[in-house]
Amino acid sequence: MKIAIAGGHGQIALLLARQLTDAGHQAIGIVRNPAHVADVEQTGATAVVADLEQLDDDDLALRLRGVDAVVFAAGAGPGSGAERKLSVDRDGAVVLADAAVRSGIERYVMISAMGADTYDATRAVVPAQDEDAVFQVYLRAKAEADANLRARRLRWTIVRPGGLLDTPPQGTVTVGRTVPRGSIPRADVAAVVLHALLDDSAVGVQFEVTSGDTPIPAALAALG
Repeated sequence: MKIAIAGGHGQIALLLARQLTDAGHQAIGIVRNPAHVADVEQTGATAVVADLEQLDDDDLALRLRGVDAVVFAAGAGPGSGAERKLSVDRDGAVVLADAAVRSGIERYVMISAMGADTYDATRAVVPAQDEDAVFQVYLRAKAEADANLRARRLRWTIVRPGGLLDTPPQGTVTVGRTVPRGSIPRADVAAVVLHALLDDSAVGVQFEVTSGDTPIPAALAALG
């Protein structure tokens, strides 16, 4: 498979790119900053420089020619402000979906956030009043991006991980439409995305995931 990853320099994206290339597939990391190309290439992936905040879906579609599936792993990141939560975490995901449709790509895996739908609508507004309000905008951005994807006739999967850790992967998880608050290594989130893509599992399913006791392939297979 040939898989494009938006937000290709993110920690989960780099781990996923390595896992994909180790499994014999072709990964393409979409990055905004040319300085990040070398880090993407060190995983064995190919880097494409493209700014999701600047490109329209036609331009992005040209860069996705020949791609079998896309993964949205982009995010404005800490300290980026409420406006960019919407322009990257929400609007970037929509642009990627529009480009996938134009390119005839049916498979789309979204990396979202646990509890995204629980945002406080009264505080999730721009301009944000404080840091908590910025976080509410972030959750709103994720929720609205997920809703946009669910409404499409794509073969989508929405992964909503708990708190992200840089610890070694466990290979076992707890999954469900909602699960108790918890954490999960970034490498396990990447592995969840990998198995969803390669096993073609959890299609049309949105789920939360934390560390647990079930091997990842079995956990995803049980989701349908």
